[in-house]
Amino acid sequence: MSDYEELKQLVKSTIAEGPVKLASGATSDFYIDGRLTSLSGRGLQLASKLMWDKMRGLNIVAVGGPTMGADPIIAGIMQQAASQGVFISGFIIRKEAKGHGMQKLVEGPALRDGDRVVIVEDVVTSGGSAITAIDKLMAQYKPKVVKVMAIVDRLSGAQENLQKAGLEFEALFTRKDFGR
Repeated sequence: MSDYEELKQLVKSTIAEGPVKLASGATSDFYIDGRLTSLSGRGLQLASKLMWDKMRGLNIVAVGGPTMGADPIIAGIMQQAASQGVFISGFIIRKEAKGHGMQKLVEGPALRDGDRVVIVEDVVTSGGSAITAIDKLMAQYKPKVVKVMAIVDRLSGAQENLQKAGLEFEALFTRKDFGR
């Protein structure tokens, strides 16, 4: 079985029947729990490998995304890159700044203006979480976001909304891959 097919089976096993309220505020008749994939050793390994394969030619210096769905994916992609001799940084974008310490919205090594980065997520619906995270990233740094990637696109406007925001988007799977 290919890595793609194996990951597809792992993701499929995380689908729960709804109704469920999504982060976008919409209600759905099913839920894909991306953390059940990204917090399993094999799921993280496969997702990270497949995502890194799609971004390694983009000449990026860092990968990041909104906490908490992106957290394990970021680490997994950094590890995949390092295993091939490419050392990239990671960053995590908080919902709000910490009330103590450095009070940052973006955690991780500092980015320089123009640094090429990719934003990752586990599951996207409208793309709103990615857009909000990028806005917060841009408030602290001025990198060049070259792509937004997700494990699954629910096909509920993310592609269109990210495109309107001037962002390239790619997902490993869409809801159609799971018969939805």
